[in-house]
Amino acid sequence: MLKACKDLRVTLAPLAGFVLLGAAATQLSGCVVRAGVAVPAPPPPPVYVAPAPPPAAEPVAEADIQASEPPPALPQYEQPPCPVEGYLWTPGYWAWAPAGYYWVPGTWVAPPRVGLLWTPGYWGFAGGLYVFHAGYWGPHVGFYGGVAYGFGYTGVGFAGGRWVGSSFAYNQSVTNVNVTVVHNTYNETVINNNVTVNRVSYNGGAGGIHAVPTAQERMAAQEQHVAPTPEQHQHVRQAAANPALLAKNNGGRPAIAATPRPSAFNAPGVLGSRGAGNAPLHASQPNGAHPAPNHGQPSAAHPNPGQPNGAHTQPYAGAHPQNANGKPPAAKPHPKTPENGKHEETAQR
Repeated sequence: MLKACKDLRVTLAPLAGFVLLGAAATQLSGCVVRAGVAVPAPPPPPVYVAPAPPPAAEPVAEADIQASEPPPALPQYEQPPCPVEGYLWTPGYWAWAPAGYYWVPGTWVAPPRVGLLWTPGYWGFAGGLYVFHAGYWGPHVGFYGGVAYGFGYTGVGFAGGRWVGSSFAYNQSVTNVNVTVVHNTYNETVINNNVTVNRVSYNGGAGGIHAVPTAQERMAAQEQHVAPTPEQHQHVRQAAANPALLAKNNGGRPAIAATPRPSAFNAPGVLGSRGAGNAPLHASQPNGAHPAPNHGQPSAAHPNPGQPNGAHTQPYAGAHPQNANGKPPAAKPHPKTPENGKHEETAQR
């Protein structure tokens, strides 16, 4: 009896080995047989796909541009009338390219949103170089080097207008507005408290403006800023591509000094500059581009052209002396045209 059991164990041993091999083969084949039902193996782990990187923020135009020479003096020009209620004035300035300084015309632009004001860019001397600090939008106007760009930018703050709720009110004493287009206006005399109003276009260095940020300007620098709009970027690119705006080609007197809208370099309303020696205004202006009541003449609609950057060195007091081409009465005036026969300032001589 004992022998039979031993033989049985010997006989079943090979069978057990075959059963184990079969079970392993079944598992390796991808399914397990349970009660006659094939159960699929678990799916493979998912493949990891890295998320797309977020879009890069639009860079601030001309940040940290450096030049080895100072920018030219600010040209003398007038401001086109505001084309659309709600547009804000951004003054012209000298920008830098490998070919040298070129003029970016002043223009009226739509702000990114209600409540924002424009702080102009400026050149500052530091470490033996002239560095451009790009302009920006913000709830308050910050430091712009003390440069008197005109039309409300006296060197400190902005006096050309203010936000009243969701509407922008324009100060007619320093801003060119057509009251038939712009209805939200006021008149407030702007007195420049700077020592001298001049055409210097940079801060620091030999011959530069010696101004430091005020307490209010330092606070404005800590606020959230908004970069120039795409329209402003395009305006700068178009100016850089125009050889006539290079200082070495125009002698610091650009023929396109101000435009009614960004990139509207050939549109009606474009104004040229007055240069050294009381050169006449740009003579190619179409009729009606700059109405006579707002052509720098004292009037109820536009008592002051708001031009402290060389057009006159008086404080913003409204009317200013007028003389044919700004020369003494004994001098023979140039032939009068719609541009040079109306007024020229004597203070710039």
